[in-house]
Amino acid sequence: MITRRTRHSMLAVGIALATAGTLAACSSGAGSGSSTAGGSAATGKDPSSFTVLTANENPTLAKELDALAANQCKAENKALPLSHQTTAQADVVQKVTLLASQGSLPAHFIAGTAMVRPDGDLGKGKLVLDYKKALTDLGAWDDVLPAASSTVQSVYGQMVSLPYQYNVEGIWYNKEIFSKLGLTPPQTFDDLLADAKKVKDAGYTPFAIDGKDAWPITRLIGMYIFRNVGPDAMKDIQSGKAKLTDAAYVKAATQVQQMAKDGYFGEGFISKDAATANNDFLTGKAAMKYDGSWLLANINDKTQNKIGADSIGLMPFPAVSGGKGSIDQWAANAGAAMAMSTKSYGPKVSAWLKCITQNYGSQALQDAGVISGFKVNKAVTDIPAPTKMVQEKVAGIKQTVLWFEALMDAKSTALAQSNVSLLTTGQMSPQDYMSQLQSSVDANKQ
Repeated sequence: MITRRTRHSMLAVGIALATAGTLAACSSGAGSGSSTAGGSAATGKDPSSFTVLTANENPTLAKELDALAANQCKAENKALPLSHQTTAQADVVQKVTLLASQGSLPAHFIAGTAMVRPDGDLGKGKLVLDYKKALTDLGAWDDVLPAASSTVQSVYGQMVSLPYQYNVEGIWYNKEIFSKLGLTPPQTFDDLLADAKKVKDAGYTPFAIDGKDAWPITRLIGMYIFRNVGPDAMKDIQSGKAKLTDAAYVKAATQVQQMAKDGYFGEGFISKDAATANNDFLTGKAAMKYDGSWLLANINDKTQNKIGADSIGLMPFPAVSGGKGSIDQWAANAGAAMAMSTKSYGPKVSAWLKCITQNYGSQALQDAGVISGFKVNKAVTDIPAPTKMVQEKVAGIKQTVLWFEALMDAKSTALAQSNVSLLTTGQMSPQDYMSQLQSSVDANKQ
């Protein structure tokens, strides 16, 4: 099974490249532009090997591709042998830029987020394959989960990355506490607040919060915004169509500040780190925790999970009454961009693409416990119940949203997270929090 350290490394690769990429994306005004990726026909020239460039920090991908080469993709590997190249995560953009300038991009390669967007260097140059067109031609597009394609196209502006890993975010909850108190997963935000009060009155902490890292709190602000304003709420901020100081956005900060005032995050939450918050939830002290599916590494660890795998459920952030968003729109990310070179997209590379798409989902889930954005086409066994639950939820998601800071520049992201402690401790008003953040977003546009 995949280790906690490996899973966190995989997540770190994706988030770090996404952060670096969104800075450029915001500054260049990248948005919902039409696809600039290369066409679908395998008219490129097959290289001498199927070379895959990955980050040093993500050894799992290379391992699983090796497993496919030895089994399900044996014929494709015989026709075009798999080979690997790696680079440090921090050097990805520089290395890929150099390779592109030399006309030496590997057949399949990791890239920075901004590079593969429609107005990025690789996107503009039509150097990256449009997977939707290619996989449709290959009869394998249905093997990419709708949720994953939704997320990839939201992040990159076009379908230019394969979803080797897929993370959804939501509210994990303790089924035993909910059952004891007669609660069911809330459908509206008002219901969530009412349930939180009942949980607190019963002596539990409603939400385990990692306040030290701040992002779990800004995620709550973001999810309220998406539910209230709609799935394009943060794209509207990026484009200038809306402002964070608009009443509907400020209301999100107001609601989260009130949750803190009401004691729903517990005492001392600002200084709690991830390990402490996880422990509060996994030992039954807290009833709920907003987190990503990467929490499965902790949930599936019996030394950490003292409430039992069967006692844990996952629900989406509830709807806001009268809001334009839907409870069915989960927050998600799909890891670092993994593109294919149009220049190398010949018949043998296209055969590899089809084989990967049809088999990686089952292979990675069975072998490493990795939830990907590919359909699981083969029965898997001995998968922990929480992992299976998340995989089934992912398979049923049709539309996703990004996270609060996903389209912000790096400075604004840092400000959003550093100021949230002032917001939730009452040292900053919701209006000032959003006003300062909007000023930062405006100042860092080019």
